[in-house]
Amino acid sequence: MDRRRLLGLGGAFTALGAAAPFAMQLAAAGSAAGQSAPDYKALVCVFLYGGNDAHNTVLATDNDSWGRYFAARNTGVDPIALMPPGVAPTAPGQTNLVTGRAASSASPEGWGGVLPITPRTRQAIPAGTNAGARTFALHPFLEPLQTLFAQKRLAILANVGTLIQPTTKAQYLAKSVPLPTSLFSHNDQQSTWQALSTEGARYGWGGRLADTIVGSNGLNTVFTAISTSGNAVFLSGRSVVQYQLSTDIEPAETIRGLEGRSLFGSTEGPSLLKALIADGSSGKMAADYSDVVMRSINAASTVNDAFAEGVVASVAGPPDFVNPLSGQTEANALALQLQTVARMVAASSALGVRRQVFFVGIGGWDTHNGQNAAQPVLLAKLAHGLSYLDAALSNVGGIDRRAQVTAFTASDFGRGFTTNGDGTDHAWGSHHFILGGAVRGGDIYGQYPTLGVDVGGFDNPDNVGGALIPTTSVDQFGATLGRWFGASEAQIDAIFPRLGNFPTRYLGFV
Repeated sequence: MDRRRLLGLGGAFTALGAAAPFAMQLAAAGSAAGQSAPDYKALVCVFLYGGNDAHNTVLATDNDSWGRYFAARNTGVDPIALMPPGVAPTAPGQTNLVTGRAASSASPEGWGGVLPITPRTRQAIPAGTNAGARTFALHPFLEPLQTLFAQKRLAILANVGTLIQPTTKAQYLAKSVPLPTSLFSHNDQQSTWQALSTEGARYGWGGRLADTIVGSNGLNTVFTAISTSGNAVFLSGRSVVQYQLSTDIEPAETIRGLEGRSLFGSTEGPSLLKALIADGSSGKMAADYSDVVMRSINAASTVNDAFAEGVVASVAGPPDFVNPLSGQTEANALALQLQTVARMVAASSALGVRRQVFFVGIGGWDTHNGQNAAQPVLLAKLAHGLSYLDAALSNVGGIDRRAQVTAFTASDFGRGFTTNGDGTDHAWGSHHFILGGAVRGGDIYGQYPTLGVDVGGFDNPDNVGGALIPTTSVDQFGATLGRWFGASEAQIDAIFPRLGNFPTRYLGFV
């Protein structure tokens, strides 16, 4: 076996992917009397790579806000304005009564109106919004999230983004306050969301939170920070090293446990290959590589053994995902990643870990063009995945584990309020979801902004060039999650050093 092939296999040792289907469905709940959940908590970051258009995700539907929204987006060669609440889907080829255009399965006219939600707390009316009360809705393909919001297990954080300190429009235009470096840059803003610093940052705030508990997190601390979406700076700690699991590939050869099974048809092959890997006699680099690979093999063996246990195996896979535009069943990589998260939660007792931080991701959100063909399917996959996670955790071996897991979305940035013809461009502030049994759901936290571009004498205090100035910082978002996770005040201050710049330390959604 040549060295290139051996290196390639190194990434396959920890692949536990979707190729191993679950034979068992979620176990019947039965009686959970006398059973209690272990002392366990997990954070799950769901990263939307590319910058999600929040304006078509969580919408203000009062007449004043909707009028500005619809006027700005019902233009271009392929308008992206959604239909108002209560509008029934228009059959393909038929004329939509709202726009006067022929509908199709790939146009908002064919999807029906946005889905109303009713927050528990009345949102304040911000400056420039001429409405007696604000009302809200979700994208037509987010029906599972509408249900979770009504069940008070899903919350929304409005207009959150990267900030150094609270920033007004006047301060932004005058450049009188420090601003995040490289605004509107994908790589830099992904890094700033995950690590509070631009590309090249070494430590992410998820990894730093994992650092706070690693010393008391049992024997298998290697499973403290887990990514199913490749290497992510979010999980990089000072002492914690992220453990990566693959969910979308089947390894060419799987070496499982010290006993092995078969390699290229040979029952002796696994033990011989392991002996070759473990032989570090050819130099320090070879010895270090040997140590890393053997740790990978042993960790994979531990995970595979834990996953074979009845409680973990009882975690069913996600239901079929149906593409809302094509009507065809297709894979949902995000749901498969969340399946692995659910199985790791179920395996936490067997692995001996009390706290875990997960990172999952889904790409494709950079909708400069063709937004009507891309974002609706991605939003449907997000809703499908989060709804599946909620259901899977509701009964893990007869125990409801949802209160122990808090999942939240994040993305590079929001997108511009106006359309560029058939898409949207890079912007700043955005709206995000928080899911979990510990979440004070059914509400919108933070200030939902004034909507509209500066035109005809209208001056939007929250808008600069079509981008929303965030009114809540990533630091506040992360600190609130960190306190729930169990970090002390001193630890939170160390991880989020800019938190003191903001008047509200914690946001109250957990």
